[in-house]
This record gives sequence, structure tokens and C-alpha cells, in this order.
Amino acid sequence: MSGPDTPAGGGTAPEPSGVDLARVALRAAKEAARARGDAVQQRKQARRGGLRSGARADRRDPMALGPAINRLLTERGWEAPAAVGGVMGRWPEIVGEDVAKHCEPERYDEDERVLVVRCDSTAWATNLRLLAPTLVARLNEDLGHGTVRLIKVVGPGGPARRFGPLRAPGSTGPGDTYG
Repeated sequence: MSGPDTPAGGGTAPEPSGVDLARVALRAAKEAARARGDAVQQRKQARRGGLRSGARADRRDPMALGPAINRLLTERGWEAPAAVGGVMGRWPEIVGEDVAKHCEPERYDEDERVLVVRCDSTAWATNLRLLAPTLVARLNEDLGHGTVRLIKVVGPGGPARRFGPLRAPGSTGPGDTYG
């Protein structure tokens, strides 16, 4: 009885032809080259400390500006100061136009997590001190919990101090606000 694996004549399987032998030899040569290439590539990586260049992507490849800046901010630990800087740019949106006309953020102390805000009058400074807890909550919603711990409100700066008598003849003394 003859099956699909036995030749019609009932003998053994025919010898592979030249084309079949070439295919088998090519497949074996490709597998050997791949194995050698992988081993060589691994030795090169070990010698060089990893991939240095080539077709594979690595962190030195060119990238778009946005992802490059985000990576730089993350690597340097500048996320919080950059976020607070963004808040300073959006200050009128956060506090409202009226408050923004009279109070502006001056600096952010990253270690103490304190935002210093200068007001143009003592009345606005008092008003902002009353609003400070609400602003801290709003800023932390925007920036992430704990980014701003405290808002330090400072009043207007006075005129340059002169040496000599504290009051000029005929003056009534320093005013409440300077500006």
C-alpha cells in the first residue's frame, strides 16, 4: 500500500535535487550568519558599553523640541520651577484681572515651596493675604499637590533710603503706598 510519504514505486525517498540542496545550504548559512552576527554584536556592545550608533533608536537621536524639553526638565529636576513659571505667565487667569492688575508673582523658592507675590499697595497686600489659602489650593490643583506650601505677600517697596534726617523739612513723612 502506498501513502503520501512513500514513492509510487514502493522504494525509498528520492535523493534531494540540486535546487533542494541549495535551499537547505542557504538556510543553514543564514542561520549560522545570524548566530555569528548576534554574538559579534553582543561582544561589540559589551566593549563599547552599549549601542553607539546604527539603525536602532537611542537617546542621542534627534527628537522634536517638545519631547526634548520635557526630557531635559525631567532629567534636571526642573518640573516644579517650570510649572510655577507657567503659572506666573497665566497669573491673570488664575487670580482674576482685578487682582492681577495690583499683585504680581515675584519669585518661587523651590526649597521652601513659597511663592512671593508683590502688591502695589498695602490695601491689596492685605486683600491678597486673606485670599492666600484659596490661591494655594488653586495653584496646587493646577501644579500638583504640595508644589506651593505658602504665598508670601509683600507690600510696595518704599523709595530709596536717604541718609541724614529721617524727614525732610516740610514733609509729612512716608505715605502708606508708593506708586
